[in-house]
Amino acid sequence: QVQLVESGGGLVQPGGSLTLSCVFSGKEFSMYDMAWYRQAPGKQRELVTSIRSSDDYKYYAAFTKGRFTLTRHNAINTVNLQMYSLEPEDTGVYFCQASRDSFPETWGRGTQVTVSS
Repeated sequence: QVQLVESGGGLVQPGGSLTLSCVFSGKEFSMYDMAWYRQAPGKQRELVTSIRSSDDYKYYAAFTKGRFTLTRHNAINTVNLQMYSLEPEDTGVYFCQASRDSFPETWGRGTQVTVSS
């Protein structure tokens, strides 16, 4: 059974940085596509970035504008999301997701990111 635990959220001033981590518990981490989503208050959950297991192709939502970097560390079953030049609009709960063909999706509980002065 796959479990995901996110960490690294917090309060940061506009222009600041944060690094989020997602630790995967379970088998065959390298076979899973991994993604980060976020959900702002009163808004729908949206995809931030993802990495494909088959070829390490990375997708970034347009709003990341080169400010976010996704890295995957198969040796330690972790994906990290480095976020720079944070804006108040980046505030929300950030969720990690794992997906794989023929297996159910798994979500973490999320970590809160608040960008405010």
